[in-house]
Amino acid sequence: MSELKIYNTLTREKEIFKPLNAPHVGMYVCGPTLYSHAHLGNCRTFLSFDVVFRYLKHLDYKVRYVRNITDVGHLESDGDEGEDKIAKRARLEKLEPMEIVQLYAVDFHKVLDDFNLLPPSIEPTASGHIIEQIEMTKKIIDNGWAYEVDGTIWFDVEKFAATYPYTELSGRKLDELLEGTRENLEGQNEKRGRLDFALWKKAKPEHIMRWPSPWGEGFPGWHIECSAMSSKYLGEQFDIHGGGMDLAPTHHTNEIAQNVACCKKSPAKTWIHTNMLTVNGQKMSKSLDNSFLPEQLFTGNHPLLETGYSPMVVRFFMLQAHYRSTLDFSNTALQASEKGYQRLMNAMKLIAGLKTSEKSSVKIETLKTDIYNALNDDFNTPVAIASLFEGARIINSINDGSDTITAADKEQLQKLFSDIVFDVLGLKEETGAGSDKVEGLMNLILELRKDVRTKKDFAASDKIRDELLKVGIQVKDGKDGITWTSN
Repeated sequence: MSELKIYNTLTREKEIFKPLNAPHVGMYVCGPTLYSHAHLGNCRTFLSFDVVFRYLKHLDYKVRYVRNITDVGHLESDGDEGEDKIAKRARLEKLEPMEIVQLYAVDFHKVLDDFNLLPPSIEPTASGHIIEQIEMTKKIIDNGWAYEVDGTIWFDVEKFAATYPYTELSGRKLDELLEGTRENLEGQNEKRGRLDFALWKKAKPEHIMRWPSPWGEGFPGWHIECSAMSSKYLGEQFDIHGGGMDLAPTHHTNEIAQNVACCKKSPAKTWIHTNMLTVNGQKMSKSLDNSFLPEQLFTGNHPLLETGYSPMVVRFFMLQAHYRSTLDFSNTALQASEKGYQRLMNAMKLIAGLKTSEKSSVKIETLKTDIYNALNDDFNTPVAIASLFEGARIINSINDGSDTITAADKEQLQKLFSDIVFDVLGLKEETGAGSDKVEGLMNLILELRKDVRTKKDFAASDKIRDELLKVGIQVKDGKDGITWTSN
């Protein structure tokens, strides 16, 4: 099978993945800022890296996956201006900042659990690594890439850019960034350059979250936290750094600058960025009133939703788009994913009961190669799922007697589907109360149909079968009894 290739944002090429310390892999993903409920953009990003994590483990790599939690230092403008997002929410709700963090951390983990995401190996917080951030800042100052102004430490971007390719990750030109910088932002009069960003901010008297430092009481900048934590847990250079594509131009660009300024090494060999979400072709945003929380998606409690969709259906829906492609939410697309997910689950249920023959008329090894080639091509889940649907067709054709399979091929088929569908894609069978009710209702309907067939009322029996087919439920009468599947 082909080698794993990953699209590297840094080089803009698909590169053969070769870990720095095989078989060990270090992966760092920028986690959430916990000042509000987790939104679907977060979920898509973390779900994408969940698949990367799962697949690398499936390939027998020993993966240390670090995903941080930002609980201090992320200001309103995503730069160096405005109020800390968590402190602002704490002030508005009259709570301690760490109460806000705990409240939304519980919500965040619940949502990811609903989507069946594996927990990371380490989940560090910014507030728990203040010492590491101060020490890294001191090294950057000592190396000549940062300066102090009245208790705030600024990173000298233009000085750095004169020696190192500061904008290589985003591909933008420094002059364009300078032209796009507003002159009247808070703190601009303190800086030597308009693009300079804070490694450490002096705390104003009203600022709640503050720590002692060599430069007075203050708090860390947003970018330094990830540099400090990734270095601590993964070393000065590691294999994969990821996040949403919106982080590349500023946050990740500044991370690279900080690491190079501190230890003369770019932190990650490979950078992976996920694309954005849209709703009916428009960017998802609160201002357009087309943004909904995962819980609203599950319950259908939103004007744009015709019904609720289960977490596994939503996960399956997200996997049907490549992580680097825009993902558009619509009722039509979600309903199609619901049918596709049910079709896949129903096919898997049939594998165990397939009758075996001395010869196979199907090529399971070819199917396996197609699936792994897709996943090895930059984690191409939509192509892998298309091959799984071909596998579902094969399963159904064996089940109805059109094709045959040997015992060895059947065992391989069962393992392939279990490995890919459950272990790599992270899907699972829905086992909630709704599923139990459907199962119970179908058992009752089939029992009633059995009664009318016993009474030789075949017209009524056929009507039950045909009406069920209209709503996507196929009933089959076989030697071993009546079975049903949902399309």
